Amino acid sequence: MAHAVRTVISPGRYVQGKGAIHRIGEYLKPLGAKPLMVADDLVWGLVGHDIAASLAAAGLPMTREIFNGMPTAREVDRLAQAIKDAGADVAVAVGGGSTIDAVKAAGFLAGIRWANCPTVASTDAPCSSLSVIYTEDGQFEEYRFFPRNPDLVLVDSQIVANAPVATLIAGVGDALATWLEARATLRSSSTTMAGGLPTLAGTALAQLSWDVLWENALPAIDAVRDHEVTPAVEKVIEANTLLSGLGFESGGLAAAHAIHNGLTAVKNTHGLAHGQKVNIGSLTQLVLEGAPTSDIREFIEFTTRVGLPTTLTEVGLRADDVASLKTIADASTVETETIHAMPFEVRSDDVASALRSIERFAVQVRHDAKLPAPVPFVAQH
Repeated sequence: MAHAVRTVISPGRYVQGKGAIHRIGEYLKPLGAKPLMVADDLVWGLVGHDIAASLAAAGLPMTREIFNGMPTAREVDRLAQAIKDAGADVAVAVGGGSTIDAVKAAGFLAGIRWANCPTVASTDAPCSSLSVIYTEDGQFEEYRFFPRNPDLVLVDSQIVANAPVATLIAGVGDALATWLEARATLRSSSTTMAGGLPTLAGTALAQLSWDVLWENALPAIDAVRDHEVTPAVEKVIEANTLLSGLGFESGGLAAAHAIHNGLTAVKNTHGLAHGQKVNIGSLTQLVLEGAPTSDIREFIEFTTRVGLPTTLTEVGLRADDVASLKTIADASTVETETIHAMPFEVRSDDVASALRSIERFAVQVRHDAKLPAPVPFVAQH
């Protein structure tokens, strides 16, 4: 009988710093002779000139394909064909998590290398060897797994600081889940996204991400409101992107991301950032675990100060909407979901009850801490 193995995976190279985008040609040159850049019009208008100049300096041609906004199966197939038509040998995603997930999947289908240049620190997608694919109407459809991680992840800290502060806040929400889910995976000895048991390294990086964010998130967010890059900003970018990226993939996912996926099954949540929905998942996971009340209270207070939702109201839901909560809970607990990496059985009814319970408690915690009352989120259908 084969014994279980432990494994950790990571991108070939990670580069981060102010002005890093001016060196993208230098780092791409060893990967291929004909890169294809993929970006939407907004992102390309902000960084396209700098990328083109860097590629020219490295003696590389510059070809760009437009990204259409959602990593759906149709968009992935379209991009894979565009890669083949261009004769590219490395696909480069320039933008946020949606662009990155689409390009990873397309690069794999086209049989070439892929690299990522995230312009926001809003998710931990850039470093991973998987893509999250959505349906045309924005519901979670599937994870696609690839045999390797990106060859390059390059993050220009100033570009991240120039982006709307909401993107950094969302990244904090995504990254805070990493340690909560990794420790649950460790307790249950479940298989991680990397295809084996958690390593000490993967679990340690997940915990380091948590520690860095609790220490640095609030001052970093204040700095990014003024588009400044400070040591705290650099640490949070690394936590959101590298530490969380390696930590979730090699440390493990559990309830928080499964509940995020469940939330996408209800149209009222559409329009929220990935990390906003994940934060509701993290809070719900703490409730499911029976975490100490003081821990749940601290998490609500801290993430409210960060600017993340801690109530159903803030994600377009109501505690008395039984049908919507059942839809979310059912989708969160399907057989293939990561919620089954929790160290105890979690049923749909458990998730629905936990979701209902957070509303009243979070409102009271925020009131006691003199924090703002929840503002209802209204989806734009």
